[in-house]
Amino acid sequence: MAQAQKITPRAKDFSEWYNDVVMQAELADHSPVRGCMVIRPHGYRIWELMQRALDDMFKATGHQNAYFPLFIPMSFLAKEAEHVEGFAKEVALVTHTRLKATGKPGAQAVMPDPESALEEPLVVRPTSETIIYAMFAKWIHSYRDLPLLMNQWCNIVRWELRTRLFLRTTEFLWQEGHTAHASEAEADAEARQMLGVYRTFQEDWMAMPVITGRKTDSEKFAGALRTYAVEALMQDNKALQAGTSHNLGQNFAKAFNVQYQTAAGGLEYVWNTSWGVTTRMIGGLVMTHSDDNGLVCPPKLAPVQVVIVPIWKSEEEKSQVLGVGGKVKDELARAGVRVELDARDSLKPGAKYFEWEAKGVPLRLEIGPRDVAAGQVMTAPAARRPPSSTASAAWCGTASTRSRPRCFRRRKIDAKRIRSAASPSSSFSSS
Repeated sequence: MAQAQKITPRAKDFSEWYNDVVMQAELADHSPVRGCMVIRPHGYRIWELMQRALDDMFKATGHQNAYFPLFIPMSFLAKEAEHVEGFAKEVALVTHTRLKATGKPGAQAVMPDPESALEEPLVVRPTSETIIYAMFAKWIHSYRDLPLLMNQWCNIVRWELRTRLFLRTTEFLWQEGHTAHASEAEADAEARQMLGVYRTFQEDWMAMPVITGRKTDSEKFAGALRTYAVEALMQDNKALQAGTSHNLGQNFAKAFNVQYQTAAGGLEYVWNTSWGVTTRMIGGLVMTHSDDNGLVCPPKLAPVQVVIVPIWKSEEEKSQVLGVGGKVKDELARAGVRVELDARDSLKPGAKYFEWEAKGVPLRLEIGPRDVAAGQVMTAPAARRPPSSTASAAWCGTASTRSRPRCFRRRKIDAKRIRSAASPSSSFSSS
């Protein structure tokens, strides 16, 4: 059955359309835990590709990866008044270390063991400024230790009342950078630099047009001196906050006594920054590019860049087309293209087209017996864009963007030409 028929049109209900696209593309699913999601392999692969690109950018700007505890003493949050006020209503607490059997049936079969109550409750990480700067206080002693540039990839828990897959969930994945500097000027330059890294990634890899700017005092991060943000306009004409970078000033340094000895021999508090992006970017990618037929994924972040669909009627034809399809797959894989050969005999070609289209594969190759005889393949780029965009014309070479150009072309089997159409260095136009 055509999966695209299950997707609610954007014009009818944008929110429902978004959920349908995410589900049909098998990016994520709702979990038994209220407000939490399961990121499925296709969606997690997009996150892995995002991670890889961003991690390279972070390392190129001198940052190192580390990992800090998931649990934070509750007293740590209380050390920075504005910070604790900002997160007090969102934190989850661990109060006991074990359960005990009650002998009762059903959900009442276990309960927290009163004898295992913690002396101090532990906060499940809503963000890591407090635990990280407690460690910075141990590691920073001299101006020679600065700047200290760190990043961690981890999960976060913030108790949300209204949740949407990828956009707002109780638990989500992110990276959070944390740095310490000798002056406010250096800290502000760092915060702005990382904002620029986010913008470069989102425009060059996600093909998502963004604007950057400073948040108002009422919108800034709890405990920050100032907050800078990356914002993107979605197809429903609403802005999505796609990343933030904070100049934290000396607030956390003073709360956790993070001081360094200057070259002159005096003691000064460091200046801190923090910055982060989350799996919300996957939601932004969906809402920027996708259409009523499913996910549209820029080639750089597509889990599968090329899918090969062989077409046969007899066992003899099956052997021929699978043989050629396998050779094409191997050559593309050697060239660094993420490619799949769909050899399933339980689905007809049309059903396969709909499935891969809903998953956002940029380029489909169809190989039938006549193609094998002629030494050619049928190429079908995923030229699907909102009516307001010119990307369809750029992708397919057609001036029309109000309908979905098929752009089917029979081409001689030329690996270089196929590689160029689905190269990791190519991306949809964002104009």
